[in-house]
Amino acid sequence: MKVAFSPCPNDTFVFHAWVHGLVEGAPPAEVVYADIDVTNCAAERGEYDVAKVSYAALPWLLDRYRLLPSGGALGRGCGPLVLTRGEVADLDGRTVAVPSERSTAYLLLQLWAAGTRPARIDVVPFASIMPAVRDGHYDAGLVIHEARFTFGGYGLQAMVDLGAWWERDTGLPIPLGAILARRDHDAAPIARVLRASVERAWADPDASAAYVAEHAAEMSPDVQQRHIALYVNDFTRDLGEEGFAAARTLLDRAAAAGLVPACPDLRA
Repeated sequence: MKVAFSPCPNDTFVFHAWVHGLVEGAPPAEVVYADIDVTNCAAERGEYDVAKVSYAALPWLLDRYRLLPSGGALGRGCGPLVLTRGEVADLDGRTVAVPSERSTAYLLLQLWAAGTRPARIDVVPFASIMPAVRDGHYDAGLVIHEARFTFGGYGLQAMVDLGAWWERDTGLPIPLGAILARRDHDAAPIARVLRASVERAWADPDASAAYVAEHAAEMSPDVQQRHIALYVNDFTRDLGEEGFAAARTLLDRAAAAGLVPACPDLRA
């Protein structure tokens, strides 16, 4: 089974047990490590059996994939940040670097910044965004994941925490990364494998440490652990009613604003 997810610590932590044959009955996984922008686009072509993608990309993917209730990234206090070098009042007339046009982070930015008119928005590889803002190539940068722990080292400041804004506005957690299975597979056993992989990771966190570090070599062990603690939570085990409500609310708001097509039933 071809399985695609990022090399970020939360994903390698979650998938470790499955990838290493530690979940009974799990199909062997042929792993593709890829940035979310890559998986969002490749999943649209049906290239993977199971893929980690952005919730924002679901309107383009649910014709050939099903949303799984386990393994994803959704939570509180873990949202994207808009970073600048100094005080910036708004994004009108500004240049902005973003990691993906179909990322949840970018969708949240568009909802938050409705009515403003940036001069230019460029898709930039995630690892290059903070250096580019620091060096004056962009006025602002949209960042995700471990950047919330490290942006101070680049001399940057947070213009807005989009997750905090979302939580205040909706009372719901932030839907970031979803796990999909292609519709020509039975989704239920794959969901069980993912849930078991999450639970195995929590039961023995040391077992995955070397695997996590291998794919996150640029991060310190402390940042790796903080990353996992923030993005792997009870919603990773199972979305539950609140998780599905958060995803539905995000996609319905975005569709109403004309930012994405209307999204099919997330449980179908």
